[in-house]
Amino acid sequence: MNSIRKSLIFTLVINIIVPYISYIVLAPYTSHINALIISSIAPLLETLYSLIRMHKVDVFSAVIFFSLVLSIIAVLIGGNERFILLRESYITGIMGSVFLVSLLFSKPLIFYFARRFSNNPQLDYKWEQSASMRRTFRVLTGAWGITLLFEAMIKIVLVYSLPVETFLLVSTFITYSLIGLIILWTIHYVKARRAL
Repeated sequence: MNSIRKSLIFTLVINIIVPYISYIVLAPYTSHINALIISSIAPLLETLYSLIRMHKVDVFSAVIFFSLVLSIIAVLIGGNERFILLRESYITGIMGSVFLVSLLFSKPLIFYFARRFSNNPQLDYKWEQSASMRRTFRVLTGAWGITLLFEAMIKIVLVYSLPVETFLLVSTFITYSLIGLIILWTIHYVKARRAL
């Protein structure tokens, strides 16, 4: 538990405190866009280190990577700082939409995640045989889709309502809080469904 706490504190420092301080220090000496891009280097390096250490790409790492790509595109096309501040939200908004659209198909997105990571060869058979399993996967997919879209919408409202310095602090806490809540809810919901 102590190692988990240390890892969480380290992640929060690298992804919230360091970018915030970097932006505050750099903003008087360069453009706001350059300050925002430079302040994202520490989270990017932490993500690259995790990729090298664990030898795999997770959702968080993918979001960081595509956020950097969006930042570079924003600079190249002359995008403003609001565009850069919302780079993660574009990705979470798209992901949330994909989750919800997948409900229109025979198998929702979370089913494919489960099949990819569970290594259970019987999963397709169980899907066909169990209405309860189908309902569980659909509810999970819908909940994650709504949460990701909600996160994106909140940050779009806040980026036009708050100063940049405040948004840098608040936005990451919102993301971590919502993702943490949906993970806890997912664990509770899956346990409750298994107990039926």
